Amino acid sequence: MKLPHAIAAIASTAIAALVSLPPTVQAQTYDPKYPVCLQIYQSMADYYFECAYTSMPQCQASASGRNASCVINPYYGGKTRASTRKKRPRTQ
Repeated sequence: MKLPHAIAAIASTAIAALVSLPPTVQAQTYDPKYPVCLQIYQSMADYYFECAYTSMPQCQASASGRNASCVINPYYGGKTRASTRKKRPRTQ
């Protein structure tokens, strides 16, 4: 009877398929509304970001005494050019 060999073949194929899958991808962890993020370490390889700081000193005050560091947000959108332009009166 060849049934045990067939089950073993199916099981090993399924395991090989699971092992060869790419690792899961995490969603973007940076909030583009803030220029500075606090990177908080829970372990050597486990960390998360809190992007809620408008300046490096503000972030550093929050990081003080914690296993954390401040980083510049690479996804910060900043102020748009349209919002920083001065409106000129229209001439006729």
